[in-house]
Amino acid sequence: MTAGQVDPIVDDLRSIGGHQIHLRIERRDEGRPLLLLGGLTRPLERWDPLVSALGQRSVIRFDPPGIGSSPAPLLPLSIRALAEIALGVLDAAEAPVADVFGYSHGGAVAQELCHRAPERVTSLILAATSCGIGSVPGGFRMVTTMLRTERDSRGAMVTTSPLAILFRSLALSCWTSIPFLGSICQPTLVLSGNRDHLVPPVNSRILAGRIPNATARQLEAGHDLQNPKCAPILAEIVSEFSDQVTPQPAARS
Repeated sequence: MTAGQVDPIVDDLRSIGGHQIHLRIERRDEGRPLLLLGGLTRPLERWDPLVSALGQRSVIRFDPPGIGSSPAPLLPLSIRALAEIALGVLDAAEAPVADVFGYSHGGAVAQELCHRAPERVTSLILAATSCGIGSVPGGFRMVTTMLRTERDSRGAMVTTSPLAILFRSLALSCWTSIPFLGSICQPTLVLSGNRDHLVPPVNSRILAGRIPNATARQLEAGHDLQNPKCAPILAEIVSEFSDQVTPQPAARS
């Protein structure tokens, strides 16, 4: 694979993470991979600005069930199940270990993945996210955020089905990472926007305070850290953080 080339690993995975589902997955370039886990309703294209800003960094990203080109599941999937699916994505991409970057809803999945399979996670980046139950709630802008229409790689409009939004919201509403945050041993970077009204910055301080090897950093931004304007500084922060971490898997304590 040449530098910058995008490899569609598989367009029709029938069994991944122990779940009979279909997923759209892409891996760009070879080398040390970065797994990207996006927001509640966001297809993988929303990572385009960051991926471009990262240059030749190997990136794995996918449309979760019910988002973008991945059909909605027949039944709700828990955060644990979504973490198992993310682990299956790493298997499909032939990535034994990876740095994991979870944004918003994807941050919950990233925490669960790190808890369930620490040996697969080299470092953890949590952006604009929380611990779930026990977090400080935001305002009422969530409804308009969830219903916002996205675009696919061809520029066509993509509207996430209300059922998929419901399923993913339910998963987050009955999940918490508080019992296991203290056992996360990977180097962790917790990012927040100082104007985030959806997930107030205090939630990042809660995460950084409970994860032993965590550092918190606040950006001049709102909740949408996938915004193209944030991409250059976010890429710089991610690259600097990853370069300081030796790519060795962590062992479960």
